[in-house]
Amino acid sequence: MKKIALVGSTGSIGVQTLSVVSAHPDMFEICALVAHSSAEKWLTQVARFRPRCAALVGGEVSSSLGGTSFFFGEEGALRAVEESGADIVVVACGGFAGLKYSLLALKMGARLALANKETLVCGGDIVMPSGGEIIPVDSEHSAIWQCLSFRRDARFRNLIITASGGPFRDRQFSELEGVTAAQALAHPTWNMGAKITIDSATLLNKGYEVIEAHHLYSAPYGRIKTVIQPQSIVHSLVEFEDGALLAQMSHPTMEVPIQLALTYPERVSSSVRRMTFDEPFSLAFEPLVRKKYPLYDLALSCGEAGGLLPTALNAASEEAVHAFLKDKIGFCDIFRVAEEVVSSSERCAVVSYEQLAEEDARCRALAQKIILKRYNGN
Repeated sequence: MKKIALVGSTGSIGVQTLSVVSAHPDMFEICALVAHSSAEKWLTQVARFRPRCAALVGGEVSSSLGGTSFFFGEEGALRAVEESGADIVVVACGGFAGLKYSLLALKMGARLALANKETLVCGGDIVMPSGGEIIPVDSEHSAIWQCLSFRRDARFRNLIITASGGPFRDRQFSELEGVTAAQALAHPTWNMGAKITIDSATLLNKGYEVIEAHHLYSAPYGRIKTVIQPQSIVHSLVEFEDGALLAQMSHPTMEVPIQLALTYPERVSSSVRRMTFDEPFSLAFEPLVRKKYPLYDLALSCGEAGGLLPTALNAASEEAVHAFLKDKIGFCDIFRVAEEVVSSSERCAVVSYEQLAEEDARCRALAQKIILKRYNGN
């Protein structure tokens, strides 16, 4: 039985992870549940799964449950994961905070089931040299990993990451000045949290996935491509030297990559909707028109430059997305804020988590200042 510490238990990936665990009670045991602020939902999960350790980062509540130790605050949450005795740490929380948990999981010698983009976008230079076991949970990177026969050191010609194109696939960037948060959150094929859904609308998330692929598969940026696949059925492809292409396909679901990250090297049954081929269907592939997605371009520029620039982009865009969701700035302003913050940053080689955390804090403060000064009242 594998013991699992789940960080981000109340979010979309966290809830689906618990669903996978519940479907295979003979295979998995939840030994730690970490949530940020959804205390009531977290307490319900704790009562159901009765982990050895439970932690709430953004608050403190009065709780007691036989056999469960409770922790509060970020340091308490890290301690909960460390003391849980986990074989697998699922880092399903969003944001820069996930990097600390990923580094801890690798230090513990646990398998890191990674659903947190910022771990590699910001910290790839310090995470990858650890040599620990990292299994991607993102559907695109899980697809590539599967196509490479579960080998992150396999040879390939090109990695091809697919994107739905988001809700504004058929519109130019200049036409998006007045779009609302509700419109941007109406993703055509996936049901995700608000932040990642907005990043899907701007295609920033695909830029991040290119950076992740660079780190995960030691891939030169020139060998990582992005294409539009509106149905979100082909999750990514790998092209090999002989011209062959391998793709991983399924209806849009996170259950497959989550479950595989937990059961690898085995594949076990799941409840996902099957592709039966009883009725005809078609798949479309469209080239990515990069001028429609300036945040995607900015992400690639930061990734190629390296150093602290991806951290600057992540911090600025996260603050800008939060401001957009609160109707403080417009949709196109997300790019403008991020671009201004990135232009203030220096490349600088990454040497430590502390250095990244300092840059993250600086860029968040700058982004907030820009938003307050230039967009207050919008």
